[in-house]
Amino acid sequence: MKRLEALYEGKAKILYATDDPDRLVQYFKDDASAFNGIKKGTIVDKGVINNQFSTRIFRFLEENGVATHFVDHLSDREMLVKNLKIIPVEVVLRNVAAGSLTKRLGIKEGQPLDPPILEFYYKDDELGDPMINESHVAAFGWATAQQVETLKALGRKVNHLLIDFFKSRKILLVDFKLEFGVDKDGQVLLGDEISPDGCRLWHWDTHEKMDKDRFRFGLGSVEEKYQEVYHMVCGDP
Repeated sequence: MKRLEALYEGKAKILYATDDPDRLVQYFKDDASAFNGIKKGTIVDKGVINNQFSTRIFRFLEENGVATHFVDHLSDREMLVKNLKIIPVEVVLRNVAAGSLTKRLGIKEGQPLDPPILEFYYKDDELGDPMINESHVAAFGWATAQQVETLKALGRKVNHLLIDFFKSRKILLVDFKLEFGVDKDGQVLLGDEISPDGCRLWHWDTHEKMDKDRFRFGLGSVEEKYQEVYHMVCGDP
């Protein structure tokens, strides 16, 4: 599969065309950003870790009946994926109170959420990915009613699977975001990545943060904790 011109560059990845219009190369960068791009920096080897991490998670989800855009792991930083029309609605699952939820509602960080909370956000970097509800999605035509139900069902299924997956590796899945898209056949597939960039992951025993919050809030040991959580999930390369 030959990598051709860059089609899109985001904060953490670049998408390249290939000689197959239904396949793209997703390249993972070391660039890091937080607070809607206000804080920027580099996490050494983040791209390598996130590619390997996402590969492991996508393969696990595929084995358990969740269709994703993942096709193959090409190299340390490259993943072959299906070409999707991205649905501009991010799905966030919350199992433990943290991040923006604690600020909005005055909830103490660490409070378990039972049942888990599912939220929608409009995918737009310039607007800061504002929180939305199903009425917004319907009014602006961002997804069909059937697609919305699919997003909710898939989000909850992925959450259920990943809670146990991470627990078996001594990791608490606090919250995470998912992005979905539609393939050439109209099927809704899980896209983007699942990594310490888009998940809050705490050590099960100590609740030590092992994700991008270490970069966001200047907690230090960023590369070390990315490496540690990577080895807990993927083992040796």
